[in-house]
This record gives sequence, C-alpha cells and structure tokens, in this order.
Amino acid sequence: MTSKGTILVTGGSRGIGAACVKLLARDGYDVAINYARSAAAAEQLADDAKAVGSHSITVKADVGSEADVTAMFAQIDKAMPPLVGLVNNAGILFEKAMLEEFSAERINETMRVNVTGSFLCAREAVRRMSTAHGGKGGVIVNLSSAAARIGSPNEFIDYAASKGAIDAMTLGLSKEVASQGIRVNAVRPGLIHTDIHSSSGQPDRVERLQGQVPMGRGGSAEEVAQSIVWLLSPAASYVTGVLLDVTGGR
Repeated sequence: MTSKGTILVTGGSRGIGAACVKLLARDGYDVAINYARSAAAAEQLADDAKAVGSHSITVKADVGSEADVTAMFAQIDKAMPPLVGLVNNAGILFEKAMLEEFSAERINETMRVNVTGSFLCAREAVRRMSTAHGGKGGVIVNLSSAAARIGSPNEFIDYAASKGAIDAMTLGLSKEVASQGIRVNAVRPGLIHTDIHSSSGQPDRVERLQGQVPMGRGGSAEEVAQSIVWLLSPAASYVTGVLLDVTGGR
C-alpha cells in the first residue's frame, strides 16, 4: 500500500485517539501514536496498524512540555514520511467538582495539557506542513467538546473552559494558515463511551445523562473518529474553521 503520508495522533493509545489510529491505518496513512503513560496499549495499536500495511510508530511525550513536543516531532521527522495531518486529541479531566473547590494546580494543569499542549503541537505541525515553510499543506483537527458551549456546571467547568479555548484557537488558526495550504477544524464530542468518565470519578456518566440526548444514547469512540478522519480527508477539501458537533443532537 502506498502511504498517504504521516498523521500524528496525540493521546492516541486509548479512546477516541485509538479509534482514529485504527481508521487512519486502514485508510492508508502512516500513524505516529503519541502517548504519555500507556506504552503497552500504544505498542499494541502500532502492531495492529502494521498488520494492515501502515508504517506506524509510538512516541512518548507530555504534550504540555515544550521540550517533549519538540523532541516528539524531531523523532517523527526521522522515522516517518512527511507529516500531512495532526489530530490534537490529548487531554485530561479531573474529578467532578465545583469551582469553589478548585485549586490553582488543578486549573493550571488542565490548561497546560489541554490548551498549551494543543498550541505547541499545532505550532510544530504548521512549521512542517505550511507552504510558507516549504511544506505541501495538511490538516489539523482539534478535539474540543460540547462542554465548550454547555459549560459543564457542577462537574468540570475548568475542562469546559479549556475546550472553549480550543474553539477559539481553531477559528483563529484556520484563518491564519488557510492561504498556506492548511485546513484547521475542531470536533466537539458529546456523551461518548470512553474511559475519560472514570477519570472524573463517574464511570456511569453516559448512562446517567443519555436521557438528555435527543438520539437517546451515548456515542462511540469510532463514531467520533469517523468525523475526524473525514475532516482529514480530501473529501473535506473546502472545509476549514468549522466546529463540528458529534453529540447525537445534544
């Protein structure tokens, strides 16, 4: 299979990121799978991708660390075909709490990973893909959340605020680099069956809240990944600056 180029998926070892890796590998892309802690899961995904003909590697990095991000992209440059896409998926969520209970450490860590991490990865991707820098263009898909417009009161408004920042970055960056051959969009998932809910201390959150979804159910990681892969594809060649809700109507 001839490679369509390399796509980096941050936070690619589980959930929506892992679903993206599987679909991209099947579609003929080489995939760089970033992880922070889940080395074994990332390696298994890479093996699965190789089994369908994708040249995939795993890269450990804390996306909120500038040094880690710089080293990660340098590793990809050496080991992979040229970068054609970035899925800015890595993110964290703390336990359910009200703002009056937040510490500065919690707020700062949420912003460091979710916002600074996405900015740093986008910066490095632009430097490689922009025609202004000698690249051939490419696509960035940021992972936002329906929380950005709902606000997640009584649960995690810090996370919601971080995703609101991603929305603003998506809109601004899409205009900055449109003339440089780069499209930038965001996907805003709703209630999705992933283990991020366990991180917030609410493993039953989707089941508890799915009655608020007009379609009456939570979504799957693959359903979100399908929308991301479409935005990365030439089928979405005239789509940029879009915030795409994948929420079952919520």
